[in-house]
This record gives sequence, structure tokens and C-alpha cells, in this order.
Amino acid sequence: MSNEDITLTAGDAEVTVSPAGGGRIGSLRVGGVELLRQGPRFGCFPMVPWCGRIRDGRFLDGAAVRQMPLNSPPHAIHGTARDGAWRTARVTAEEAVITYDLVDPWPHPARVTQSVALTGDGLTVTMSVETYGESFPAQIGWHPWFNRNLGGGGEDVRIDFRAAWQEERGEDHLPTGRRIEPLPGPWDDCFGMPEGVDVTLTWPGELELKVGSREQWVVVYDEQEAAVCVEPQTGPPNGLNTHPRLVTPIEPLEATTTWSWRRL
Repeated sequence: MSNEDITLTAGDAEVTVSPAGGGRIGSLRVGGVELLRQGPRFGCFPMVPWCGRIRDGRFLDGAAVRQMPLNSPPHAIHGTARDGAWRTARVTAEEAVITYDLVDPWPHPARVTQSVALTGDGLTVTMSVETYGESFPAQIGWHPWFNRNLGGGGEDVRIDFRAAWQEERGEDHLPTGRRIEPLPGPWDDCFGMPEGVDVTLTWPGELELKVGSREQWVVVYDEQEAAVCVEPQTGPPNGLNTHPRLVTPIEPLEATTTWSWRRL
């Protein structure tokens, strides 16, 4: 199948998936209102095979030390799949499934599959990493850029969540390994939610959107004027080194995030 943009509609919701644009969700409109920041680096992009920064771009892979390109010097950031062209596997009225084969500079052949399913009041996105050869550490996450203001003259978004802890952030923007009491924003920080990610975005008088996941890690980034980010992921930044999750031939890595919304 081609890798042209895919548009799904359900009720008054419309989502666009862009296989050629790094497998990102390029648009989410509810009642004609765009929720995601527009542009080739924005929308909601997949973070795979790692999330956030890897310190100095290096991680331990068995006995080998692997070096990733330093695309956010002095670190490597957000994986490689967001820069690649994905392929469309199948499309129905409510769901799009796209795939990406991990290639150099990632050292292990593997396949990433991402499905995007839309209903009238929610979106479910699932991603998996499968290997048919060697086992390796990996992470899965999503990086949505939600518009801070929906442009209708209403108030800016409010972010509400309760975390069990915050990963203390060092001067290099990476977790130090210490867990601290959650601090007030602004944030570019990773939080722990052992019962699963549960973050509510509220545009007062307009829309409430809940970001959920069974995973326990979420990065919240609200230091930019145009947009805020709520990023569910399978481990913290630098997690290939500190919380490695192995992909094996008999056990793929899989994660899901759900966004549900209601009009206010």
C-alpha cells in the first residue's frame, strides 16, 4: 500500500496519520477544532526504539556499548522512527495500521507496528517492537504537542495530574536516579504513576481531554508558548541504560495510550 496520509473520521472527530511523516499523527480535530500543533516536527510522533534523551548517545546492549547519533548534543533524543518513512499495512473506516523496519543506526533489525483507532470520543494508539533475531533493549512512547490555546478566544489549557514521584532532573536534563516529591511547573520532567498514566488537559469551557496508559512513566513538557506535551512511555529518559526493557523473539515490547475527550 502507499504511504500517503490516512484520514479517519468518527462522529465529529477526525484524525490524520502520516506514514511518510515519521509515522506521526499529524492532526486531531474535534468539532472542527485542531488540538495538535501543526508542522512537520509536531503533531504526535512515535518515540521508538527509545524515549527522550540517551546520555551521550551511548547505551549498553549486552556486552556491547552502542553509539547513537547525537541529534540533540550532547545526547541522542526520541529514537529514530520519527525520521523514517513508515508503510501502511491496512486501513479500515476506524483504524489505520502502519509499520516501520528499524535500520541503521539502530544495530538490530526489528519491526515497529503502530495502530491508530478512532471513535467519536476517543483515540487508542498501540505500538509494538518485534524482533526475529537477537534480543535488545528498547522503549516505546508518544510525543504529542497539544495546542496551548484552541484559538477560539478561550483560556489556555490547564494540566492536572497526581504523580507518586518526580524523577529528579540534573543539569544535563537527564534523571539523576533520585525520586523526589513532584514540584510545581513549568516542567520538562518525568513523573512516575504506578497505577498507570492519567493526565487531564482542560481548555476551560471548551474541551477536556484525558491522556491515559497502563505504563507508569510520563514526561510533561510545558515550557513552550505554543503547545504542551504529555508523553506516556515505557521507561524514563535514559531508560535504555537505567530501566532496560528487553525485546526478545518470543516477547515483543508493546504499549498503548488512550486519549478520551468530552465537550465542556
